[in-house]
Amino acid sequence: MHEPTAAPIAVVVDSPHSGMEWPADFHPAAAREAILTTWDAFVDELWGGATSAGATLVTACFPRAYIDVNRAADDIDPELVEGEWPTPLTVSDYSRRGMGLIRRHALPGVPMYSGRLSVADIQSRIDSCYRPYRAALADALDRAHSRFGAVVHVDAHSMKSRANAMNVDNGAMRPDIVVSDRHGTTADAGLTSWVAEWFRAQGYATQVNTPYQGGDLVAHFGAPASGRHSVQVEINRGLYMNESAFERSSGFDPLQRALTAFVQDLGRYLDAGTAELERA
Repeated sequence: MHEPTAAPIAVVVDSPHSGMEWPADFHPAAAREAILTTWDAFVDELWGGATSAGATLVTACFPRAYIDVNRAADDIDPELVEGEWPTPLTVSDYSRRGMGLIRRHALPGVPMYSGRLSVADIQSRIDSCYRPYRAALADALDRAHSRFGAVVHVDAHSMKSRANAMNVDNGAMRPDIVVSDRHGTTADAGLTSWVAEWFRAQGYATQVNTPYQGGDLVAHFGAPASGRHSVQVEINRGLYMNESAFERSSGFDPLQRALTAFVQDLGRYLDAGTAELERA
């Protein structure tokens, strides 16, 4: 949890997939290079200036390959579980593609584990990482909402420049930015439009709700009628890093500055229109 270092604004940014600290019980069969492709590399750093603009920033330390906090807690692939899961499961298309709460594949055709995981192992991951992360994000959002009467949640991610077979847009080249609000259900339409237009005005090729519609975090925390607005922002990794070497490129610093400016401008936008968001 990174608190604002300037006058607070009604914005919380979270980066759920930028951690790469491996817990002691994480023993994948996949090679580290394959697992690195699941990492939203440096996204927490790209958004690091958000706190200087008055936002709160919540970041994960553990890898999404260990447990994905952007999935529902019951979105578990039965093929990964040794024995019987004690409660009903809601298996989503993510799990069917090997990308559920616990990943089955690191890359297409590359198993994450050599065998199944015990119920106790998975429950331990939920208790030690998933629930604390969700609780920290909920706390940050609640505090901002209590203070300002409305809050904007920016769920920050990165995407491969070209989709692979585990993605719905297999083989497609991605735009620079994808802004998602689950087709208008997690944020005020005017806010989503403002976010997309901001990035377009900076010269970034930007799409809305395609190929991404938003994951479980925006679905869970977005409640526009209650003044809680969640948008997902996906950034093309080709803008800021060498995707094969997993290293920052010359584009990193300019993009980092742009994202800090985005949060600053978002704060100004909210100062001018918070009442409208509250009535949404």
